[in-house]
Amino acid sequence: MISSYRDVLRLPGVLRLFLVSLVARVPHATTGVVLTLHVVTALDEGYARAGVVAAAMTVGLAIGAPWRGRLVDRVGLRRAVLPSVVVESGVWLAAPHLAYVPLIAAAFVAGVFLVPVFSVTRQSLAVLVPPAHQKAAYALDSVFTELTFMLGPVLGVLLVTQGSSALALTVVGSATVAAGLLLLWANPPTRTAGVEHAPLPPGTRVLSAHLLVVLLAAAAASFVLMGTDVSLVAALNDAGRATDVGWMIALWAGGSAVGGLLHGASPRQPSPLLLVAVLAAATLPAAFVQGPVALAVAVFVAGLPCAPALSSINATLVRLVPEQRRGEVMGWSGTMQTVGNALGAPLCGWVIDHVGAGGGFLTAAVVGGGVAGLGLVVVAVRRRRPAVLAPAGAADDVPAVPSSPAVVTSPAAETPAEVVVDDPVGARDGAAGAAPRGHAPTAP
Repeated sequence: MISSYRDVLRLPGVLRLFLVSLVARVPHATTGVVLTLHVVTALDEGYARAGVVAAAMTVGLAIGAPWRGRLVDRVGLRRAVLPSVVVESGVWLAAPHLAYVPLIAAAFVAGVFLVPVFSVTRQSLAVLVPPAHQKAAYALDSVFTELTFMLGPVLGVLLVTQGSSALALTVVGSATVAAGLLLLWANPPTRTAGVEHAPLPPGTRVLSAHLLVVLLAAAAASFVLMGTDVSLVAALNDAGRATDVGWMIALWAGGSAVGGLLHGASPRQPSPLLLVAVLAAATLPAAFVQGPVALAVAVFVAGLPCAPALSSINATLVRLVPEQRRGEVMGWSGTMQTVGNALGAPLCGWVIDHVGAGGGFLTAAVVGGGVAGLGLVVVAVRRRRPAVLAPAGAADDVPAVPSSPAVVTSPAAETPAEVVVDDPVGARDGAAGAAPRGHAPTAP
């Protein structure tokens, strides 16, 4: 297992990319809790109204992610990210001094222009890492993401409790701008060097049926994770153990990190839909356990498939689209994960209010697993369709991205890497070290 990750980290530019992205992601993971505490404490508006501010930022993020990704594809990283850095500077300098209603508008703008650290990192990994090692690379990315979301909220709470929410907002805002500048300085590659891609034919659409199924998997995974988060907090509050929330969430993230490392080193490459279904199933025991020890074990088990599911989604997405449109598609992945979060919290919260925390866990598992199961059925039906009924360029995929492979040479590989843009959602199982069939996920 160690050798797999050592091989990835030895590739030119990869370790630097992981370190830059780790530092640049921390402010993003801190923003939500700091904004909430600022609205509740400094503005004295309550948690419901704090949720409106968070929702405004979430909506902005969902709208802006595909647009910013497509901008990276068209004009390059630096020209695409520089406007975000400028706008974010103004928003976060003003935010600590705004009243409630203007803060909602500022949060929306901040979401639209949020520096795309997560999507750029995954897009760059697809360029820097050859196909045989991409499974391990995206697993490592998911583990680093878990570390980010373990550190970020803790730092945010410390800033508020040891100083003030206005100070915390200023620090987090400054760190967000610094993260953008760090990304501009690092300028990780988002296109393969020395390769000229022919323009896609007019009317070409990237959102094929296969790709939509994977994006649906991203939304389902986020629904399960957000529902689990809300249900865990509710279960501990109901048990009078609210102080255990921090270490329980850390244990959950730890399970995800362990699962991610094991997944990245495994020779098999399951479908992301199957992994989302496993994620949903692993969440079920938490709905029925009693007591903090049993809940801790259930939470750790629920965490194990998290990073594997997300990393598999990201690895499959970059395999399904041509290089010149990856940024846009990674942006759509972020949007779908945002949709999953936005649906998971209120629906599971409503169930918790009526039947308790166990119902929240159960809802997260059933809905997320149901969506993943539906996706698996769709994939199975499409794969079994007779060739005469589903020739290349069938009606439901026209004018989709051409399915003929394009051969490009990755700077990280000595042999050409075949880029297949019409692979049925990772349904082909195979060894990670085998000859590549294709080119080679996502969070709030």
